[in-house]
Amino acid sequence: MKIAFVGLGEAGSALVKGWGEARANQISAYDIKLDDPATADEIKIRCSDLGITCCKNLGQALVGADLIFCTVTADQAVNAAKAAAPELGQGAIWCDLNSCAPSSKGKSAEVIEAAGGRYVDVAVMSPVHPKLNMVPLLVAGPHAIDTAKLLESLPMSPRVIDGPVGAASSIKMIRSIMVKGLEALTAECTLAAVAAGVEEEVLGSLMKSHPGTDWDAQAAYNFERSIVHGVRRAAEMEEVVKTLSDLGLPGDMTSSTVLWQRRIANTGVKSPKDARSVGAKTMAELVLPKVKQNPPS
Repeated sequence: MKIAFVGLGEAGSALVKGWGEARANQISAYDIKLDDPATADEIKIRCSDLGITCCKNLGQALVGADLIFCTVTADQAVNAAKAAAPELGQGAIWCDLNSCAPSSKGKSAEVIEAAGGRYVDVAVMSPVHPKLNMVPLLVAGPHAIDTAKLLESLPMSPRVIDGPVGAASSIKMIRSIMVKGLEALTAECTLAAVAAGVEEEVLGSLMKSHPGTDWDAQAAYNFERSIVHGVRRAAEMEEVVKTLSDLGLPGDMTSSTVLWQRRIANTGVKSPKDARSVGAKTMAELVLPKVKQNPPS
């Protein structure tokens, strides 16, 4: 079985790393960063470190591929499917792991199925580290049961969700309202507390009100996630806004989450490796000057 990756960022790299050398010679990869001389070496080195074949274009990566993992950014998922469709072999399985609205996954599915491929809606339900290839997945669509069996053999950790394409992504999108929204809300609260010099009182009060959460450590961790992954999270949350709109619901809170995720990521600060041990105040102090330099219009 030949495996191909379209996009080789954090998620794709984690899956390959988890499988180890046993499957490396089965895997080829293409990432759009290879088209830019400024970022091409990053992907080439990543492929070399993982021991997989780095392909100069999408068509080369998909030649003979039986199982394809699409792990691009949410805003590029439909474009990736359109670009790949003419290169797919008959019956090739396209696992769309991107955090997209059900309607976006539906568009990708139409393109892949029309080209003779088999589209599978896959939702990644936790950070890929430290679980790597065993990160929990939800799988939906007409090919979900057969694909789940194949993924288990790699190994991976899928769970089939009854329903059409979009059933798995609906769960992921709606859950993200809370998960990524809490990151944004925590950042806004902590930055304000540090700016006012009342962070100890505010965090202490939150600890008393919600004793099950270590708010100092959690706020610090939330900052780290937004600093490192905020651009990707913002793209995901734009898909969540689309999900809410498709449901006939407003997305006011989620739209604000998009702004905060992108704002924190664009500060350009470097996050410490162990944010929890550093604490919320130190993390906020890293971000605060940059946020104040670029206030919202």
